[in-house]
Amino acid sequence: MRLLIITCGTEGDTRPLAALGHALMRGGHDVHLLADAATLGTAQALGLPCTALAGDVRATIAADGAMRRITSNLARLTIAHTQDWLQQAIAAGHGCDAVVVSGLAAFVGQAAADALQVPAIGAMLIPITPTAAFASPFVPGPVPRAFNRASHWLFGHASWRLFRPATNRTRGHVGLPPQRALRTDHPMLYGISPVLLPRPHDWPATTHLCGQWIAPAPAWTAPRELVDFLDAGEPPVYVGFGSMAGFDNARLLRAVVGAIGARRALFSAGWSGIDAHSLPANFHPVGHVPHDWLLPRCALAIHHGGSGTTHSACRAGIPSVIVPFAGDQFFWNTRLRALGVMRHTLRGSTITAARLAAAIDHAEGADARRRAAALGMRMRDGDGTAAAVALVEHYAGGR
Repeated sequence: MRLLIITCGTEGDTRPLAALGHALMRGGHDVHLLADAATLGTAQALGLPCTALAGDVRATIAADGAMRRITSNLARLTIAHTQDWLQQAIAAGHGCDAVVVSGLAAFVGQAAADALQVPAIGAMLIPITPTAAFASPFVPGPVPRAFNRASHWLFGHASWRLFRPATNRTRGHVGLPPQRALRTDHPMLYGISPVLLPRPHDWPATTHLCGQWIAPAPAWTAPRELVDFLDAGEPPVYVGFGSMAGFDNARLLRAVVGAIGARRALFSAGWSGIDAHSLPANFHPVGHVPHDWLLPRCALAIHHGGSGTTHSACRAGIPSVIVPFAGDQFFWNTRLRALGVMRHTLRGSTITAARLAAAIDHAEGADARRRAAALGMRMRDGDGTAAAVALVEHYAGGR
């Protein structure tokens, strides 16, 4: 089969889709990935054919103070490039059997599938299918349980109202009729572990929790300096905030340095623009290091709580301390607290050294370490990528 995958977001959004695309390619399928230019490194390393979408997610997120406006900024990016993305998707998807749609490009991907007259298959890393089991990950603050399902409806329809004008204008440009309502009729695959999030009983049969989508370990050699640092003492604390940028770097650094104290630590600057070499001598800066290699060698991970990093830390069997900034990061914080791996509720916008230190103390405790180790053992039993490949083959081949 020939398959098109389209997504737009940060590295954490694209990397799992690249892993899925690579697995489909290894299964004998012809796959092409469309995603933001700054996030295509994994696909390129895996030899997965890929093309950069118009726009620049990294610049949008990294703009001064952008973290306070991340949702509106990314929405504007999507609206501005809806027509470009649809044209790219139709061109790249010519002759395909299905379009796998994800992230900010989901509505565009659905339109491309309509234009190409093939099925659309949802592939997400955040649970957006309505359920009474938990509230929408994008609704701020606690929601009374009775309103859980309604919160998903509200988020879904608010998103559709926001993107509907640009989507329908663009559909008209390619000869498609306007889409009248939010569509939820296509199958949905989630790169989420059922160990972290049990499958709700009220989800439709076409909604699946596959497990984490992970690429095979690359042919990668750790830098000598990193190996020497790891060998020189106890397992360090990992600190990394992925693709988060545009936040108060000075506040975050004060909190991290004050809370870590004299502990050995690794610091990954990611997209933040932070100069890790300005940190104290007990911090060792690291560039891109595969999580499946690095995190099992660490004592715990302090991170932003993106779906991918949360899954990788849990899979490594180490406790997390999540400092969330936006989007679904608060949701994963809540999930780890429910599983007993975390106890504290933190926020990137108000983080202090005292609050972070208390969370680290809990993560270093015997109970948190025991729960994290047990969680990791259960997660390592599954193969989410293989499960997703089988489902894509099923839904794409059944037309």
